[in-house]
Amino acid sequence: MQNHTKGIIYAAVTAFLWGFLGIALKIAVREVDPVTVVWFRFVIAFIALAGWLAAKNSSSFKIITKPPILLILAALALSWNYMGYMLGVHYTTPSNANLIIQSGPLLLATAGFVLFKEPLHKKQILGFAVAIVGFVFFYRDQLSAFFEAKGSYNTGILFTFSSAAAWTTYAILQKKLVVKHPVNSLNLVLFGLPAIIYIPFLDLSPLLHLHWTWWLLLIFLGMNTFVAYTYLAKALQYIEANKVSIILIMNPMITFITMGILTRMDVSWVQHERFTPVTILGAFILLSGAFLVVRRPQKAVK
Repeated sequence: MQNHTKGIIYAAVTAFLWGFLGIALKIAVREVDPVTVVWFRFVIAFIALAGWLAAKNSSSFKIITKPPILLILAALALSWNYMGYMLGVHYTTPSNANLIIQSGPLLLATAGFVLFKEPLHKKQILGFAVAIVGFVFFYRDQLSAFFEAKGSYNTGILFTFSSAAAWTTYAILQKKLVVKHPVNSLNLVLFGLPAIIYIPFLDLSPLLHLHWTWWLLLIFLGMNTFVAYTYLAKALQYIEANKVSIILIMNPMITFITMGILTRMDVSWVQHERFTPVTILGAFILLSGAFLVVRRPQKAVK
């Protein structure tokens, strides 16, 4: 399999996992406070990665003794990205938080052209334009709620925007770091340092009384973190940042479709969403634009 194809698959898996993340976080915060949920995600991800590396490649732990300054900055940015998004989901809804967080991949795409001098072809420019149009159609109702937001909803929006900016900072630094360092070594610090940072703010008492089903949910959140960020780093290693971005920006569709199914089931444990023909049209347009962006340009044949 070519590296280009690997990169697209890695980015697609990350987008798929993130599509369910907001819903799972919204449910988890009903029993556990946001800081503890974020801490648990980092701890589970670190334990899973450390256990795997201890069996496969113990030399990966060397980076912990003297991490590069860019890696420390990336870990700090990622730690706030998790918390900002968690609070955004808490104060708004999974779909709306997932809408706003997409400003992160859009900023990363811009950084790909400006900072990394990534080539941009005519079909890709058209793809970005089509994808943006589809994105607006897909989230038309959510955009209306965004501009009419008041009170705590606005607070959640601000938290999510700050989370998106932090994620962009992390992704830019990660794009630079994967050139010289193995992905798994970097993730040891990216998962471990935030877990330490949040220790003073923990409230572990609710964990002592959780039903085993809630523990499964927390473990899912941690493993989601482990797999998604491992694959994201590999995607950034194999393909351009702008292509990773356009694939990631499709993850709200997974969230919205899942929420639409839950709405039809009339569940009581998540807020219902609207699912209209315009939404379906927007999804089709967005997928079409993404295809144009990630499609590898054919070389001229003499």
